[in-house]
Amino acid sequence: MTRTVGHIGPKGKTDELRRDEYFPTLIYSAIMHDAKDLNAEILKAIHDEQERDEKGIERSNIKALGGWHSHNNLHKEKAFDRLTKRIHALAAGMSENMGYDNKRQLEITTMWSISNPPLASNRTHIHPGALWSGVYYVQAPEGAGSLELNDPRTVNLMSYATYLPNTKRKTECWTKVKIKPQAGKLLFFPAWLYHGIDPNLAKGEGRDAERVVIAFNINQRMKPKPKS
Repeated sequence: MTRTVGHIGPKGKTDELRRDEYFPTLIYSAIMHDAKDLNAEILKAIHDEQERDEKGIERSNIKALGGWHSHNNLHKEKAFDRLTKRIHALAAGMSENMGYDNKRQLEITTMWSISNPPLASNRTHIHPGALWSGVYYVQAPEGAGSLELNDPRTVNLMSYATYLPNTKRKTECWTKVKIKPQAGKLLFFPAWLYHGIDPNLAKGEGRDAERVVIAFNINQRMKPKPKS
């Protein structure tokens, strides 16, 4: 996108200063209109998974602090079918918005749940082998820990610009973004984008203090041929 940002020089002899934007990092989001009902259904299904597999598996969550990670195929289970269909519907909207090949569709390849009790967190990481990744917030008590997205460009390994003090920096100049968790919110972000979860500082005890999410990876797949 090209935009004019100012005219520089004396009156009548100004030079137009323009800015081109070529490599934006796109983040898509949605708030589920039926989040209360949907989340109650999903939370029960997650608790059922925890009872079946109390240990869980270790991934980016810091297991020593109590985080629980389910298996990676929740999208194949009937209990999560409602959410899976909603994610696919929204992903189709993303695909159309970006002009992807309409013979292909964005499809979940892996989906899992993470429960972080107070003080648990997730290391900064990426998701190799996926095109897009995402997270859906099932339960997010106050202080549950923000999602941190980090600028992946190598400029951050080289040098830093100095900005005006005591002035809010323009969003396109941020080097990290913190997104506060909100029950019912769904996020899509590029799978190559480094991200991590701050420690859960929610007050309380038991399951009500847990930060509970559904996370997933998405790739393009050929659309099935219509039945004749």
